[in-house]
Amino acid sequence: MTTLFVSHGAPTLAIEPGKTGALLEELAASLPHPKAILVVSAHWDTPEVKVGAAVKPETIHDFTGFPQSLYEISYPANGAPALAAKTASLLKAAGIATQQDATRGLDHGAWVPLMLMYPDADISVAQLSIQTNGTPLGHYKIGQAISQLQDENVLILCSGAITHNLRDFFTVQRDSKTLEYVHEFSNWVGDKIAYNETEALFNYRNSSKNGIRAHPTEDHIMPLFVALGAAHGQATRYQPEDTFGILAMDAYCWQ
Repeated sequence: MTTLFVSHGAPTLAIEPGKTGALLEELAASLPHPKAILVVSAHWDTPEVKVGAAVKPETIHDFTGFPQSLYEISYPANGAPALAAKTASLLKAAGIATQQDATRGLDHGAWVPLMLMYPDADISVAQLSIQTNGTPLGHYKIGQAISQLQDENVLILCSGAITHNLRDFFTVQRDSKTLEYVHEFSNWVGDKIAYNETEALFNYRNSSKNGIRAHPTEDHIMPLFVALGAAHGQATRYQPEDTFGILAMDAYCWQ
């Protein structure tokens, strides 16, 4: 199995999948069918690492002000308590304090890409949190610790964003031309991943021209560092589209 990083965009991706939805569908079809999926979502931010161990995780609609149809969507996948326990064990063995949460559901950073990739919801899912009080290197080490799950046919799906500036999101028109820094930063990230320049990526806020503008807060880039730590092989970059003038919907697959 492999590691994926996907940009999940706005919640409306679930009902307006566009080119990104088509890409996610194609990626899922190109991979072996996973035994289970571990999702690392930007929308579960906890002080310490947590892994969801719910038997039947609820579909969390963690957004406001969107079309009613979004709030009616359910992604009824089974949970993966055994995977959660194994994940927690691997992290603890690596010296990373981890708690299991038997009540946590799937937030939209998890269920939106999942419903586009695996619409039958027939694969069990566990979710792993990120920590914005942590560091890129710390998240990379989390990825390293859970990397061996792929040997057991577990897909590690890291869901965040290559660019994510909410102030820009709410001040540009939906059909606006993509702001210049979006392409500059996403291409910078693409080059650093291609040449395995992880130290520069860890220090992206200082080593890139527009790192801080692309990510005023770090929640949506942290899943990328988990993916970098977990991944094996060479990354393939996909650039299906930009949305809302500020979201580069890049995805990476390591094989």
